[in-house]
Amino acid sequence: MYDSILLPFDGSEEAREGVDHGLDLAFGCGSTVHGLYVIDLPGAPRTVYIRDDEEEMRREYHEYGEKVTGELCDRATEMGLDCESIIKTGSPAKEITDYAESEGIDAIVLGSAYRGKFRALLGSTAERVVRTSEVPVITVRQTMDG
Repeated sequence: MYDSILLPFDGSEEAREGVDHGLDLAFGCGSTVHGLYVIDLPGAPRTVYIRDDEEEMRREYHEYGEKVTGELCDRATEMGLDCESIIKTGSPAKEITDYAESEGIDAIVLGSAYRGKFRALLGSTAERVVRTSEVPVITVRQTMDG
């Protein structure tokens, strides 16, 4: 059914819930897992001070991305699944959907935080992915309790 499943992962609790569900689904289907971390740098224009420190910031984000996607792939490997670790830079929703389309991913599984009635109006990465993806998206919603 799903030969390849994309699991976007930023290390947050809601993302972990998505990863848990995605790994279970991948195990049941014998899918290859793609663990994706997107470096989302603060918007421009940046002050001179921040610009001078941008390379250090990129390095730290990249190291963190390697850590969280490594953790995801370690779990997948323990389950007997093949896993690819990917790090991209840009808008998370766009990078997720672009990667899924360019790599022929069969499904995207991601966590979605509970944002309450008013914060939900602002939108989230998960909502943008659902609205723009050309491949099936499974969201795992975090409850009010955590």
